[in-house]
Amino acid sequence: MRTRDLPVFPLSADPVRPGVSPDVAAVHHELDAVGSEDGPRIALVTLGCDKNTVDSERMMAALVGHGARVSSEVDGADVVIVNTCGFIQTAKEQSIETILDAVQLKEEGGVRAVAAVGCLVQRHGEELQAEIPEVDLFLGLTELGTLVPRLRERGLLPTEEDFVPTMERPLRILSTETPHTSYLKISEGCDHTCAFCAIPLMRGLHRSQPVDELVREAAGLAAAGVREINIVSQDTTWYGRDLRRKDRSAPLLPDLLRALIDGTDIPWYRLFYMYPSGLTRELVDLIAAEERIVPYLDVPLQHGSDRILELMRRPERRETIRERVGWLRDAIPGLTLRTTVIVGFPGETEEDLGEMMDLLEELRFERVGAFGYSVEEGTRAVELPGRVPEDVIEERIEEVMELQRAISFERNEELVGSRQTVLVDQILDGDPDFAAVGRTVGQAADVDGVTHLRTVPSGSGVGSFVEATIVEAGDYDLIGEVDGEG
Repeated sequence: MRTRDLPVFPLSADPVRPGVSPDVAAVHHELDAVGSEDGPRIALVTLGCDKNTVDSERMMAALVGHGARVSSEVDGADVVIVNTCGFIQTAKEQSIETILDAVQLKEEGGVRAVAAVGCLVQRHGEELQAEIPEVDLFLGLTELGTLVPRLRERGLLPTEEDFVPTMERPLRILSTETPHTSYLKISEGCDHTCAFCAIPLMRGLHRSQPVDELVREAAGLAAAGVREINIVSQDTTWYGRDLRRKDRSAPLLPDLLRALIDGTDIPWYRLFYMYPSGLTRELVDLIAAEERIVPYLDVPLQHGSDRILELMRRPERRETIRERVGWLRDAIPGLTLRTTVIVGFPGETEEDLGEMMDLLEELRFERVGAFGYSVEEGTRAVELPGRVPEDVIEERIEEVMELQRAISFERNEELVGSRQTVLVDQILDGDPDFAAVGRTVGQAADVDGVTHLRTVPSGSGVGSFVEATIVEAGDYDLIGEVDGEG
């Protein structure tokens, strides 16, 4: 990449730790070219969270529907589109560096145009335009729907309307490394005012997508071969509450889940970003009763000290967390719970850290992701005193993860000898030890461990389900043997 200073708008100071939280994990998968053989070649590079992945897949479908040939490979592309992330420093810097890489290809003559879209542009569009004028098009989140006409008016897409008949255009082009697993974003934005979070500044207030549109999208995913749908949003439990303000009969999350179950044949639905305070008895009972909603919940806590939770402006306290986890454990056999915590929030003391670790040890979440507090301009936490030094944050994260490693290992050991359904993600050819890699209902893609299968039935392929006996356990991964094989 060419040498160039990063733009001068404020950047946060703490590094992201990829893989520890679905909120901050970088997403970049290689997608084979799809679309018109004769159309302009457009590379769409996705950075950031799973919600960005959904946005990119919708953009790719729109581009293909209007005559483009789309992939994630920038080599040979006529146009490069970077779907940016603005969550924390490393994500911002990765986005900027990716844009600059694309600009360099343009200056070398290999690319006709560069577009930057998404979260970082929504938040810092003016600064980016001033600092990187070589970019041909900037679109924030609220402008993504104008991508096709904006490219067309620049001569970067064909002018004809119907390269692909409207009824035949896909809603999304699947782009993950495991296309049998995908995401359904059920709402946009967030009504919460957490002191550390800039998401509402980028994505706005909470807006639920209509049930019929979501069922249609999920059915389309099923038709494309998806076997597992991860339901995501900023706060999934909040679904429909914005609609209820206008119509007291509007659907809430349980209604949406029932509609998805009735309207599709997807075998596994998995729920993410379930705020504890938003869990209701009706919702818990539905998850317990419906076998196609897997017994797995991502329940972000962010901390375990009431004092820090109050400073964070989180809606929960320790007793609420204990109550909701108790509801879940009592109602749902074999439940796997995942949470994430922020370490080093301003004012956090060793006593606060101890309270969080005590709560994690008490509740024994099967999965925990920990990441350091990151200063985000425009948020309330910026003004708080008591900034924790970065080296102290690093030490505290290690304390948390050391505790969790022991808990995770114990939880995994409890599964040895059990029979588990495994969704196959990869077939291993020529591996002397394992035939395949997959995941149980207790292992979410990208953020959790995996199950290594020593054997699989002949004819089993990626996206198939097999029944396996767990024979060994590690801190995060499992080893299984398919029943009756080997």
